[in-house]
Amino acid sequence: MPQTVASPARRTSIGDMIFEGLATGAGVLVLVLLGAIILSLFIGGLPAFRAFGFGFLTSDDWDPVKEIFGSVVPIYGTIVTSIMALIMAVPVAFGIAFWLTELAPAWLRRPVGTAVELLAAVPSIIYGMWGFFIIVPFMGTYVQPFVIDLLGDLPGIGFLFQGPPFGTGIFTAALILGVMIIPFIAATMRDVFQTVPPVFKESAYGLGCTTWEVMRAIVIPYTRVSVMGGIMLGLGRALGETMAVTFVIGNTNRIATSIFGPGNTIASLVALEFPESPAGSLKLASLLALGFLLFVISFIVLAISRMLLRSGAKA
Repeated sequence: MPQTVASPARRTSIGDMIFEGLATGAGVLVLVLLGAIILSLFIGGLPAFRAFGFGFLTSDDWDPVKEIFGSVVPIYGTIVTSIMALIMAVPVAFGIAFWLTELAPAWLRRPVGTAVELLAAVPSIIYGMWGFFIIVPFMGTYVQPFVIDLLGDLPGIGFLFQGPPFGTGIFTAALILGVMIIPFIAATMRDVFQTVPPVFKESAYGLGCTTWEVMRAIVIPYTRVSVMGGIMLGLGRALGETMAVTFVIGNTNRIATSIFGPGNTIASLVALEFPESPAGSLKLASLLALGFLLFVISFIVLAISRMLLRSGAKA
């Protein structure tokens, strides 16, 4: 009997169906994993939420002996260090991207761009060791004493710069975070700046615009949506950083009014306390609850960034 040979169209249809199924499965797998992580953190932290209620979100106590736990201090440290890191990192990252795309000679752009990308690949533990052995002594010996003497007695804002110059603290942690997120933001800005059609910039130069005017009036408006996305990517990286912050933040469970004071973040507190938390204890439940709150904060940041991107796209 003659053998039946499948037509090319049928083979293509079956291949498309298999590929579609695999792609759909991959997408669903991401949602399942994400949901499993959220659910496991929430269930693990449920005893803490039941024991302390809303007070877990408003208390600054962290006393393992009395089993009294609150989340205000690590949440405060996480948000403050991340925002300060973003304030320090964005101008530097913009300057790097601007120089690479508009000012740097062609033969130097690729090596410097590769170096920036390599900075993003440095492990966080290396940043932490560098911060602890190099930045902390430098801050404690030179920077903090100078700033404390210069600004510590100013009315109104002097309290932000007071305290003993130990070198560690919130500002040092934010500085390390800023260095860590610069490569992510700079690489994103550089890539999106390069997507601007050359005819737009050439037309502006033909009208007599300077390089900065072209950047301000042409490049930034054209790429503002992607630039905002890159900045939010850096913010998300700063929110979840663990080891580098643990090395330099001081690891004290109290809210410091000075930017040079010690503190904690959610990630650093979990890294320090988790190994000493017995299974089934209220302390472990509190740490899992902190992990769930960190996830919620990251989700809020992502939602805000999506709103900003959507409004920018409409504009």
